[in-house]
Amino acid sequence: MRIAGVVEYDGTAFQGWQVQEGTPTVQGAVEDAVSQVADHPVKVTAAGRTDAGVHAVAQVFHFDTDARRSARSWTLGTNVNLPADITVHGTTAVADDFHARFSALSRVYRYVILNRWVRPALQQNRVAWFPKPLDAGHMDQAAIALLGEHDFTSFRAVACQAKQPVRTVHRIAVTRRGDHVILEIEANAFLHHMVRNIVGTLLRIGTGDRPVESMREVLDARDRASAGMTAPAAGLYLVRVRYPEHFELPDGPELVY
Repeated sequence: MRIAGVVEYDGTAFQGWQVQEGTPTVQGAVEDAVSQVADHPVKVTAAGRTDAGVHAVAQVFHFDTDARRSARSWTLGTNVNLPADITVHGTTAVADDFHARFSALSRVYRYVILNRWVRPALQQNRVAWFPKPLDAGHMDQAAIALLGEHDFTSFRAVACQAKQPVRTVHRIAVTRRGDHVILEIEANAFLHHMVRNIVGTLLRIGTGDRPVESMREVLDARDRASAGMTAPAAGLYLVRVRYPEHFELPDGPELVY
């Protein structure tokens, strides 16, 4: 049978989601924990591979097993065997045609910037600190240029392994909440470092170093060198993965930022 789950994690201590030999990863920790509950080795597949230092509020994964456990037992048993910075919020049996990655309709990421002149203490490793004043309104205006289907070559990492750079952005917005400037973006899929490279470009627009109109120019250039820096991983969260409603997956928590 196939089981799907929703997992939350602080990515600070991990070298990303994907298993890598000799280094701590979220996938490795989840597989070890689930395997103990199943009483056999289990491989898990996720909706997306988050990078080192990137967090998730509602990452979705699935695995196959012959073990029979209740949803509560899968969830609580897995959590008992996980480190404190990873928590499974729920599990459910799903149809065999469900796939955490390929069944997804879209992913939603949120990037959180602490925009004040003094560094964070309690939010260290959970936000990106940017001391220069930012105009969130200008950043929001610039981000509109990214809506729709585009070639996002300008915002993909050099090491990106995607077969093609075209992605569709369904929704994007930049807002300010007190000292926090927050980007939220939903797309059918993302390229390696795509969100962080978009943020790096928006930061230059937010400080006034680039005009609002330059976002369209960067997008059309299809050249990574035309975009801004890769923003720090600490500010990035995978907050939701959307699927067809008939799969009825458990809900994840809400991100407070």
